[in-house]
Amino acid sequence: MTIDENALDRRVASLSLDAKAGLLTGDGFWTRPLPEIGLRRLVMSDGPSGVRGTTWDERSTSLLFPNPTALAATWDPSAAGEAGRLNGARARAMGVHVLLAPTVNLHRTPLGGRHFENLSEDPLLTARIAVAFVRGVQSAGVAATVKHFVGNDSETARMSYDARIDGETLHQLYLRPFEEAVRAGAWAVMAAYNKVGGTTMTEHRDLLTGLLKERWGFDGVLVSDWTAIRSTEGSANAGMDLEMPGLPENRWRGRLAAAVREGRVAEELVDDKVRRVLRLAARVGALDGFPVPPPAPVPGDVRERLRALAARGMVLLRNERDALPLTPGGLGTGAGPGAAPHVALIGPNAVRFSAQGGGSAHVNPEHVVTPEEGLRHALGDGARITVRPGAFPHERLAPLPLGLTTDPVSGDPGVRLEFLDAAGAVLRSERREAARFILFQDVPEETRVIVARTRVTPAEEGVHTFAVTGVGDHELKVGGTVAPVALARGDRDPVEAVMRPPEHRVEAALKAGEPVDVELRHALTGDGPFASFGIGHQAPRLTDDGELAASVAAAREADAAVVVVGTNPEVESEGFDRTSLALPGRQDELVSAVAAANPRTIVVVNAGAPVLMPWRDEVAAVLWAWLPGQEGGAAIADVLTGAAEPGGRLPTTFPVTGTGVLSPVPDGDGTLEYSEGTAIGYRHYPPQDVAYPFGHGLGYTAWEYASLVVSGGTAEVAVRNAGPRAGREVVQCYAYGEAFPVRLAGFGIAEAAPGETVTVRVELDERLTAARPSGHEDGPSGHADRASGPFTLRVGRSIADTRLEARIG
Repeated sequence: MTIDENALDRRVASLSLDAKAGLLTGDGFWTRPLPEIGLRRLVMSDGPSGVRGTTWDERSTSLLFPNPTALAATWDPSAAGEAGRLNGARARAMGVHVLLAPTVNLHRTPLGGRHFENLSEDPLLTARIAVAFVRGVQSAGVAATVKHFVGNDSETARMSYDARIDGETLHQLYLRPFEEAVRAGAWAVMAAYNKVGGTTMTEHRDLLTGLLKERWGFDGVLVSDWTAIRSTEGSANAGMDLEMPGLPENRWRGRLAAAVREGRVAEELVDDKVRRVLRLAARVGALDGFPVPPPAPVPGDVRERLRALAARGMVLLRNERDALPLTPGGLGTGAGPGAAPHVALIGPNAVRFSAQGGGSAHVNPEHVVTPEEGLRHALGDGARITVRPGAFPHERLAPLPLGLTTDPVSGDPGVRLEFLDAAGAVLRSERREAARFILFQDVPEETRVIVARTRVTPAEEGVHTFAVTGVGDHELKVGGTVAPVALARGDRDPVEAVMRPPEHRVEAALKAGEPVDVELRHALTGDGPFASFGIGHQAPRLTDDGELAASVAAAREADAAVVVVGTNPEVESEGFDRTSLALPGRQDELVSAVAAANPRTIVVVNAGAPVLMPWRDEVAAVLWAWLPGQEGGAAIADVLTGAAEPGGRLPTTFPVTGTGVLSPVPDGDGTLEYSEGTAIGYRHYPPQDVAYPFGHGLGYTAWEYASLVVSGGTAEVAVRNAGPRAGREVVQCYAYGEAFPVRLAGFGIAEAAPGETVTVRVELDERLTAARPSGHEDGPSGHADRASGPFTLRVGRSIADTRLEARIG
């Protein structure tokens, strides 16, 4: 889309200084409209795993995609482009102009809290997936926002730590995905909270203006992470364009115009910022006089597309004795001919499935397909499936299930939410379809107390546990029991307080089928019109030992045991880093015990970032399912039963132990030393420390690598499907140079029928093969941005399994 720049200039010139400066600070969570020049409000939404929309409300549902690392695990830019287009279409349907995605920070350490939200550990793979996603989103007339620029690779003290990264490492690794996305035409970039080299990113003129805007030619909007701007002239002169969000106290609102009048900020800089905002508005159809992007409807088969995307990213790590795929004909033989197949579906994530991680990436889907639902549909009505949790690793109770609740006003399932003023008068009353609430921008201004009340009808007799979660003063009533509760946030990151809130539990002996009234009163903390609180619930259950024994017994009786283990939003989330790679609770013990009871034990790992798998050699198969989104249970069943190929390859290295893993935690003075330089991921781990290498992934067929021909910047690789069924292979090329460490050089997709040979054309990294064009001579601090000298190109199935090689240069 070509923008009439002169028309933008005329609108900028028509505005007063105060109007221009006022436009550059958000109005709440969106931008300020200026009707006098035809500028409508720009609506922004978080979006790495889907478009949340304008509220955090379970009634406002959206599409929940597989987590971004799962998307990178496809190694397929076309799949990333489709995910981008679907996100853009959904954003258009929800009235969103700017999607706050993709996140392209690298997997520096598997302990990073937002590891699941990032794409990969390799800059080339990250860049190619990100570019395709950005183009897909923007093809729907919605701006993609590439974030978080730059060095925002940890969550511990994320708002203040100083990332000390040498210039060569910064340019070769961490800046590259941003550069590729910007050169591909990204319309927005988000600046991070942290410092780089001693300078806060929102004040880093060398990187914001010198590199991003001048050198890379970025003509979009440079938006702050929420509250990341800490100065007026420092951030304005550095190159920031838009301060977000709009709060009672901002660094630009009411101050930027004064800084111009006092000569501390040039008005020409303000004009450039306004021009960029107007250009963005024109691109997304929010500026009168410019064409609105053509319609981009959400396709009717979107759920099937999400299901296919989820399966495409799943990685088969191990498959001994042809344990997979599971088929109805291959089950049930233990009980004699014609016996119904019997599968024991065991594990905490089988019953509390993790479709997504925690933090601002959270999306409210209309429905999440669980592993049980997926397997029952895939195996058919004749199959017998025994379901057990096996272990209880969650630190907090699950939200009170909607099926147990009745709104006392309407009589429908749900919770009655009432907003009270200081005198106790009801300002607003509404039925909600959840028991866990995150409220912002939709709390009446005079609200002092929010009351959540419902009538619970227990399904089981015994001791039920209820919990209040949240920060602040609460009062929980269960029947005649009243518990006043004060829960403090302490020094937690604000997002951590939302995703891992403190909890207080109350027990109540209840009879099945006899309703009991439950009420929670939550007093607002004074942090503005924002609230996060909820009611948790746990039905009567076995002890930990009793549940483990019951699960092992179920596995022993079944034809196959599918054990679904993993993490949850208490473990993987924005706002905090992980302290361990171990599965929480007694999940490792569970897997080993089930494997000892049933030789056909298949483990499905439901996690967004690597975990330790000390039992990996004890089980027949391991399927890595990621956080697979709303259709995840169906996709898992598709892969387990062979209806879909496990198409994924690891975009990050899985270590054997936590020893030697890079730390995400800054030192005592707030400095995070990237002393490893470029040695992250596959460049960091010695072979003996790797459980599953970068690029690893099995399928349901076998591949032979026949020939390799390199010409110019392209490698042509002939591969043959030597197995019994159609399959998909990711052909990977790695460069080994005398003057640089090993690096991914390119990749491509092969799809072939049994016995078929296909030739895959792999476009090699231009930084390895091309001469330095004008304007690309050096990176920041004078460091060269391209490899030099001859190298060996090795081609194969992973970095640890190469089959062919050629000498280049």
